[in-house]
Amino acid sequence: MVHVFALVGEAIAGATHALLAGDRELAKHIVEQDEVIDDEVNELVAFAESQLMTNLTMSTEHRQIFLTLLRILPEVERNGDLAEHIARRAARGLGSEMTPRSRGLVERMGEVACAIWKDATDVIVDGKLEAAGAIEDVDDELDDLHVSLTAELTSGSMSVPVAVELALLARFYERFGDHCVNLARRQVGRHGGD
Repeated sequence: MVHVFALVGEAIAGATHALLAGDRELAKHIVEQDEVIDDEVNELVAFAESQLMTNLTMSTEHRQIFLTLLRILPEVERNGDLAEHIARRAARGLGSEMTPRSRGLVERMGEVACAIWKDATDVIVDGKLEAAGAIEDVDDELDDLHVSLTAELTSGSMSVPVAVELALLARFYERFGDHCVNLARRQVGRHGGD
């Protein structure tokens, strides 16, 4: 589980870097790594399902852990997909067609996405439930950046195809944050919190 979280964290950071640096090789590597994330998530899901189906004498606590895994793993896998979508745009050279303001906004979105993923990892993997409250605030910043980037796109300073791709990119980052919020809420709920 820790390895999957690390792979997704590396993917979102690498995808942003590849986009802004025009590093098409790194972008292609991140796209390929998404298969590794998918495979590992599928293995974890299969293991959790197997344990729940075959180990009928399992303690309530262990059963709850496996159920939590089954609830959070789709969110983790989806965030890997979002990083892959960003990397695909980097591989096509989108970064070189962006305005300076849009580049700055995307750079900040990447930083915030990395920070929120770290907080989500702290909550899920390390059980640091105090980090859960900060996640919603960080997600709000991603939402605000999404709005700012959308406003930049409507200014007409980029071609329509580039603006459309950047609008999708902004949405990928925004959804990444939403999945982190969901992950934290599920872990907190597991421990009896809100």
